[in-house]
Amino acid sequence: PKVIGDIHKRFYEAGSDICETNTFSGTVLAQSEFFVEDPRKTGGTKDPEFFEKKVLNNPKLQDLVHELNIKSVQLAKEQADRVSQEDGRKRYVAGAIGPLTVSLTNVVDPNDTSFRPVTFDQVKQTYRHQIDALLEEDCDILMVETIFDSLNAKAALVAIKESKTKAPVIISAAVGRGGETMISAQKVEALWNTFAHIDPLAVGLNCSLGPDLMEPFLRDLGKAATTHISCYPNAGLPNPLAPTGFDLEPKDMHDYIAAFADAGLLNLAGGCCGNTPEHIAAIAKSVQGKAPRVVPSLATA
Repeated sequence: PKVIGDIHKRFYEAGSDICETNTFSGTVLAQSEFFVEDPRKTGGTKDPEFFEKKVLNNPKLQDLVHELNIKSVQLAKEQADRVSQEDGRKRYVAGAIGPLTVSLTNVVDPNDTSFRPVTFDQVKQTYRHQIDALLEEDCDILMVETIFDSLNAKAALVAIKESKTKAPVIISAAVGRGGETMISAQKVEALWNTFAHIDPLAVGLNCSLGPDLMEPFLRDLGKAATTHISCYPNAGLPNPLAPTGFDLEPKDMHDYIAAFADAGLLNLAGGCCGNTPEHIAAIAKSVQGKAPRVVPSLATA
């Protein structure tokens, strides 16, 4: 916990207004990978009761995930409040709701293409368990992020709606070089149309790509979306020879994000994989004093 708290501290001090909780894989489905034998490895893939009995209703996993989410919000809020008090600028905590290790879209058996190892309701249930824990500690924002399966994300958003929370929601997808989500293969316009009814605080792109490759898809999303646009790309592509494991240095991220802001593409900017506190400081400086993207309004008949 001390290490995680220190990471939050460093990023808030670097200039972050919002930090995510350490809950990217904070669901019973994701955590089951570490504690429950996978039926795919024992020939039991099509056991219809596996996820229901051994994962979703596993009391040890439920307790673990509840504690993980609760503690993660506490750690982030502690540093957000401390840094806010020091300089008088409010900081926020976003509850990170990441993707799962099972998919509602992906075909797992070419001889039975309709089969899925989990149901929509099971995915919704696992997300609801996480969401309730995040809200129990009053996180400021719920962030459904790194979406590569739109149907999984829809289950998370239904769970949020059913929780009746008034916390704002940010939706962020990971797209490939062609601008499509990794598994559900939706272009960004289709992605927005899928989630527009949620009325999110922001919709955006993160992970998978650096800012250079992300730019055209960010533009397409901005043309379609009638809400704020968020963008937190990786620091380029993975490079094991680079100091951070990624290609782009802080100045590179500064220049790319500044150009996005000058072009009126952004309302929220940040960094995903490979971005250090120094990168975030550069990104914060890059948008300082720049006008945010103007959010278009829906045309009325």
